[in-house]
Amino acid sequence: MADLFAPGDRVRATSVDPPHHTRAPRYVRGAVGTVVEREGVFPLADDRARGLPSAPEAVYAVRFAARELFGEGDHDVTVALWESYLRAVS
Repeated sequence: MADLFAPGDRVRATSVDPPHHTRAPRYVRGAVGTVVEREGVFPLADDRARGLPSAPEAVYAVRFAARELFGEGDHDVTVALWESYLRAVS
């Protein structure tokens, strides 16, 4: 399985607010960040929490500027996000 993203790629976290469990934190939804590294391949936690079968997918460490997330701050926040939560930014 080829990775969709590589370190340095700019990505946007999905802005979808599903009616079920998700590991995509609300504060990163719709925000643009940078892929730091691939953390491995794991079943999608959203499906596992609902008892559904889940094919493994890549999980990435994605760095967001605090200003992008919270409107202020000079630091970064890094979040582990499944590939299906991310979209490429050109």
